[in-house]
Amino acid sequence: MSSRRRFLIAGSGAVAAAAAGTLALTRASRSRETPAGHFEVTHTDQEWRTLLTPAQYDVLRHEGTEAPFSSPLDREERAGTYACAGCSQQLFSSTTKFHSGTGWPSFWAPLEHAVGTRQDFTFGMARTEVFCSRCGGHLGHVFDDGPPPTHLRYCMNGVALKFAPSA
Repeated sequence: MSSRRRFLIAGSGAVAAAAAGTLALTRASRSRETPAGHFEVTHTDQEWRTLLTPAQYDVLRHEGTEAPFSSPLDREERAGTYACAGCSQQLFSSTTKFHSGTGWPSFWAPLEHAVGTRQDFTFGMARTEVFCSRCGGHLGHVFDDGPPPTHLRYCMNGVALKFAPSA
């Protein structure tokens, strides 16, 4: 085998290993293990597994993402409130929901004090993660390409939400 080919093979292996290591470190540094008392609602990992469906657990506790266009809440048209599937805190009003065409329920504003945000650099992108301010559950991300009046798009995983229609 030529030295050039050996160099390319070794180099591509090193790049792949570095990328995998960076992803693992990024995921580990963003673990959902939070200090006691940091959020109003806390549970052990086993308790979360018992309380949530596997899909909810993956999204809320491990920053997973549901497949686009898979949530019935993306097509929900009724008036009501969207709450956290982990702790039932009310998060969004249907009055701020809009059809973004992305395949996930989207809102232009959360309810006051309902969510928190932090920078998310996973997968080599700079994004703003949105989480429930009561239990710390991952909800999705917020982007600056939404409609007026905020021009924000809170792109939420439907599996992380529960919908309660207005009476």
